[in-house]
Amino acid sequence: MDVQSAPTKPSASCPMDFILRMLMGPWTTYILYNLKTHGPQRFGELRRRVSGISAKMLTERLRTLEGASLVRRHYEATIPPKVTYSLTQRGHELDGVLANLAEIGARWEAEDAAQRSQRTADLKAAD
Repeated sequence: MDVQSAPTKPSASCPMDFILRMLMGPWTTYILYNLKTHGPQRFGELRRRVSGISAKMLTERLRTLEGASLVRRHYEATIPPKVTYSLTQRGHELDGVLANLAEIGARWEAEDAAQRSQRTADLKAAD
């Protein structure tokens, strides 16, 4: 393969690539959507709401989101210590995008379920 036909990496100057790389980690959008929907939460509460995530993965994702200035970690030196996570202003800028993605996702799930039901009904009718 010559150099001209070799695949290239996406341009670092592409703003969509920049933000999608920030959001594409496992559980990331689920965590952001949960914080958007339910507001500030302590770690345990967030872990219960994001069902299926391990404590290690949640910690990793929260640190990544905090590093990207999407999530704020508020620490209170009480006994026991109280740590609350919330969206930053930058995180709230994604509210509309997350709502749109949730709407599309729900619609697509319903459409796919209807198609599966139709296929099942068609198979039963063919028997």
